[in-house]
Amino acid sequence: MIHDLFVNDLIEWIDESGNNCIERVLWIDEGYVIAFVYDINAKTGFPEARKVSEIREAISDGRALKLKSDPWARIVRDEDLSEKEKELRDRAWQIILFIVTQEPSIYYRDYRGSLVQQVIEKYNAGRTEGELVPITVYKYLRRFWQRGKNKNALLPDYANSGGKGKPKASGDKKRGRPRKYAQVPEIGIGRNVTEEDKRIFRFAIAKFYKNSKENFLTTAYDLMIKEYYAEDFYYDDNGVKKSILIPPDKRPTFTQFKYWYEIEQTDIRKTIISRKGSRKYALENRAITGTSQMETIGPGSRYQIDATIADVYLVSLYNPNWIIGRPVIYVVIDVFSHMITGVYVGLEGPSWTGAMMALANTATDKVKFCQEYGIEIYEDEWPCRHIPDTILGDRGELAGMNVETLIPNLDVRIENAAPYRADWKGLVERQFRTIHGYVKPFVPGYIDTDFRQRGGHDYRLDGRLNINEFTKIVIFLILQHNNHNYLNNYARDEMMIADDVNPIPIELWQWGIANRSGRLRTFPEDIVKLNLMPAEKATITARGIKFKGMYYTCEKASKEFWFEKSRSSLLSKSEKSLNVSYDIRQPNFIYLRSPNGREFEKGWLLESQQRYLDKNFYDIDYLLAYEKLQNQKNQGTRLQAKADLIANIESIVNQAKEETEAVLDDTISNRQKVSGIRQNRADEKNARRKNEAFELAKSESTNADNTKNPINTQSEDSEASKLLQPDHIDLLKRKRQERKSGKE
Repeated sequence: MIHDLFVNDLIEWIDESGNNCIERVLWIDEGYVIAFVYDINAKTGFPEARKVSEIREAISDGRALKLKSDPWARIVRDEDLSEKEKELRDRAWQIILFIVTQEPSIYYRDYRGSLVQQVIEKYNAGRTEGELVPITVYKYLRRFWQRGKNKNALLPDYANSGGKGKPKASGDKKRGRPRKYAQVPEIGIGRNVTEEDKRIFRFAIAKFYKNSKENFLTTAYDLMIKEYYAEDFYYDDNGVKKSILIPPDKRPTFTQFKYWYEIEQTDIRKTIISRKGSRKYALENRAITGTSQMETIGPGSRYQIDATIADVYLVSLYNPNWIIGRPVIYVVIDVFSHMITGVYVGLEGPSWTGAMMALANTATDKVKFCQEYGIEIYEDEWPCRHIPDTILGDRGELAGMNVETLIPNLDVRIENAAPYRADWKGLVERQFRTIHGYVKPFVPGYIDTDFRQRGGHDYRLDGRLNINEFTKIVIFLILQHNNHNYLNNYARDEMMIADDVNPIPIELWQWGIANRSGRLRTFPEDIVKLNLMPAEKATITARGIKFKGMYYTCEKASKEFWFEKSRSSLLSKSEKSLNVSYDIRQPNFIYLRSPNGREFEKGWLLESQQRYLDKNFYDIDYLLAYEKLQNQKNQGTRLQAKADLIANIESIVNQAKEETEAVLDDTISNRQKVSGIRQNRADEKNARRKNEAFELAKSESTNADNTKNPINTQSEDSEASKLLQPDHIDLLKRKRQERKSGKE
């Protein structure tokens, strides 16, 4: 038979009124028929016998429960006990040792009394004081039975002595240690804290301590005394209101104030948040209960990325006399193995561009990458050219539209650290400290603690390295970390220990690839870069593919006659819209992404857009914005000029109306006016030809003479010719004069 009831088991009997009783099983007979139990909370009484079957049935019916935890269970080490505690425990044990071994006799009333009496007689033999009495023996027995039937059950409850944390009633006598100089009037014996004092304490804590000013507790106490323990006030010579405090022995001390603050401080988390805010609490004061490699299965489960501005000044590649400032370092680390899988050292960022460069480097062949800087390595020294399952980064760089293409096309999940939670990327932060630690002793231009202090050295002038040389140093630091850095705090699991894997990043990486692979993936470098580049919409127009105010073309556009179709309105609105990727540093090209994100068509600037060639999108945006600004600034001048033009036109028209209407002949019908258009035009043309004819080497005097008498210079033949041909102008004048005369 499988027994399900044992000595020291706790059975809770369910009472419908809610007064449940918990009994401890003290003894069970060999046949599992009778068990002796005792109420673990009883003040009096003795063990009782119960049938084992009764207990089992009650548990089966739900009338009783078998408890899994013991409220009296204690883990006690002798070295943690005081001498007094051990003395009292051992004395009690010696008294009842003989009795408790007499099972089951001790549980029966008839035998128990005689056993107790034997112990008392033996103990008191030869004693004249401090004699043992039955009540003391029964007290020890009850404690032994209730608290688990072991020697340490007899320990005194010193932990409950004094009622620590429980408020005491105030009396006339001063509680606590008497003051050494209580007889001095300025000190006095002091006072007990009253309920009114406690109310003031609470209010002062809320007003002066639990706020964003982060006052010291002593400051809060001083402000409280000034405001709530003053008996009067006065104005000094400068008109400043000052308090007159009550005597020292009438006001609470800082020790009392601090004591009651700590007593009533039940939620330290809430207090810190009220003073520092939730962000700072999460970063500086939260409990640290996990490790970085938690929730990582193997290499590539999670990468961490972050940036820092290096504490060193660099000079230009093109001119060593140019100081270009401090470089930005982006580092990508595999959480499982602590391998640095990607890096970027440059002048971009901290921004998406810098993060993009570092993430692209994770998929780059590191042998070729190092060769660019004159460093020769083997593949197994830096075998990281993969895309991870998850990337944990900063909200600034990895939040928003820039990374949306990573999710569907490369199947990379993005995790963003909460605001002001740099500790979530602890691996990267520690690596930055390591880099700075190696750089400081050797690199000129490193910023020391006295930078920008008055009289401090200007470290900017010490810069000697260019960005490529500094990148080489960073690469060597990464190689040293990956291949030789022993991770003392790395928590190896049982499999790693069994395989004798050293906590060195390269060994952890290789072991993880062999035993925990499946998270790393490889993609062509161009495809990774394509999906890391920002993406926006472009439009097909008759002039080209319009993107950010510039026009591009591509082979596909030429083959499929996109621009001709656009001009002929043969493209729908959706067909005109294109998804393109681009590099903000290089406007010469755009990349038309396919829907699967793994193919692309390369586009380039049209020849008509050469003013944008080799610029960056920041410069281009500035140029376009500047031109727009200039356009808006000149708009007022243009409107003024237009207003002046309209005024001039209106003046001319009005004058012409007046002059024309003054000589109009109302006797001529509209038909007659219209029928003479051709002849009138011919007459007007001949007259204008004389005025519009070219005359070279024309002098002002000649011009003046011709103005006065334009026919003086004509020959006699010309004069005769003129007499033979009618003068149309004179003819028109005569006819107009005749009409006026006839009308009159």
